[in-house]
Amino acid sequence: MGYAEVNGVRLWYETHGDGRPLVLLHGGFGAVESFAPILPALAARRRVVAVDLQGHGRTADVDRPLRYESMADDVAALIRHLGLVGPDVMGYSLGGAVALRTAIQHPGLVRRLVVVSAPCRRGGWYPEVLAAMVAQDERTAERMRGSPPHELYARVAPRPWDWPTLWAKTAELLRREYDWSVEVAALALPVLLVFADADEIPIRHAAEFFGLLGGGRRDAGGDGGDRPLSRLAVLPGLTHHDIVGAPALPAVALPFLTHGLRPPG
Repeated sequence: MGYAEVNGVRLWYETHGDGRPLVLLHGGFGAVESFAPILPALAARRRVVAVDLQGHGRTADVDRPLRYESMADDVAALIRHLGLVGPDVMGYSLGGAVALRTAIQHPGLVRRLVVVSAPCRRGGWYPEVLAAMVAQDERTAERMRGSPPHELYARVAPRPWDWPTLWAKTAELLRREYDWSVEVAALALPVLLVFADADEIPIRHAAEFFGLLGGGRRDAGGDGGDRPLSRLAVLPGLTHHDIVGAPALPAVALPFLTHGLRPPG
């Protein structure tokens, strides 16, 4: 574990386990600890590289806005800095968007991609979730003091007083429109989409996202030969907030990352 200097950011990362590398990217206001409940299962099969993104966890903020695109470039630079060959990338929520942008912006760098509870366009969130995002600001940061995310941040952040700044920057990020549908449809690597059945993202968007990747368009046939390279999993009894620590997540992710995939047709 330690820091890597990439793109002007001192990026914190931790390595656990052995095998093919799997880069883990946490959600908003999280850190590598977000994956603690499932890390042993993942590290038993993979060399896990868990990262604290800009302004989160042990990675101090820098003088630039929070953007999915710049954080994706940070992840790509870390992969190259560490000399990771054929890494897979798995991200949750904010980290899912960053993971997706990493694959889009750096074709050929990522072998397989797992996107957990993240839409491919801003309109993929439920309207009430978008409304809550727009309402976030520094006052929200004050109300969140004493919450588990704040307690973790206060314990590990190099500058704990940046907590309101993180909320302000995140709010500005979440207000920005985006639609990556065209870029998603052009992806050539296998992607696993994972959503909770009571997620902040409706199942109809999960189906739309999967359709962009070639899924849900036809019957796979008796021998499964017409199945797409990408996969969709909807995990029952979970929400946007507890899916990241659920045993069902590594249970669907590891087979996708480990087993061979038969090309369609």
